[in-house]
Amino acid sequence: MWCELEQENFFSEFQMEGVSAENNEIYLELTSENLSRALKTAQNARALKIKLTNKHFPCLTVSIELLSVSSSSRVVTHDIPVKVIPRKLWKDLQEPTVPDADVSIYLPVLKTMKSVVEKMKNISNHLIIEANLNGELNLKIETELVCVTTHFKDLGNPPLASENASQDRNLEQMAEVHIDIRKLLQFLAGQQVNPTKATCNIVKNKIVHFDLLHEDVSLQYFIPALS
Repeated sequence: MWCELEQENFFSEFQMEGVSAENNEIYLELTSENLSRALKTAQNARALKIKLTNKHFPCLTVSIELLSVSSSSRVVTHDIPVKVIPRKLWKDLQEPTVPDADVSIYLPVLKTMKSVVEKMKNISNHLIIEANLNGELNLKIETELVCVTTHFKDLGNPPLASENASQDRNLEQMAEVHIDIRKLLQFLAGQQVNPTKATCNIVKNKIVHFDLLHEDVSLQYFIPALS
C-alpha cells in the first residue's frame, strides 16, 4: 500500500530539515496503531502539533490542545516511538512502479463490491477479476462444484486508457488476473469513506493495482497475481 498526503492541505505551519539540502527527507518507521490511537483524541482539538523529538529514543510527539468545559485549554501529549531509517535503505521504500495496464476501469461503489466479495469468500479463497475497455468488470470464482460471476456494466474507463487502446483492439476483450480473495477483502474492509475517484488497473496475470483519490489523499493498493 502507498498513501500520499500533501502537507499544505493539512498543516497551517510546516518546518522540516532533512538529512541534507539535496536529500530533504526523513524516513520513519512506526506502529500505525499507536499513531491512530493518538489522533483519535484529537477529534475535537483546538490545535494539533506533530514533532520529531528525542526522548532517550526517537519519538513522534503529538501535542493536542483541547478545550475543557470551562473554556480553558489543556494539552495532551503522546510520545510515539519511531525508528529512523538510514539513507542506505531509502531505495527500498520508493513508490512501487506498475507496468502499463492492459485495462484500466473505474470501480463500482466500494460498499457494493465489498458485499459481493464477502459472499464469494465463503465459496473460495481465489478470485478472478476481469475487465475490458467497454466499461465492464466481472468478479468470478470457479471451483469443481460451482462457478459464480458478478457483472458490473457501464462503469466507464479513464480517458487515457481508451485513447491508448490500439485501433484494431476489441474493446470487449477481457484482461484478467487471479488473486487471493482475502487480500481484496482486506483492501475493501479498510475503506472508511467513498473516494471521489477509484480506478482498477489490471496487468494480465501479474498484478491488480487500485488507485483511490479522496479530496487531499491519494491511496494506492497493489495485489500480486497468484502463480
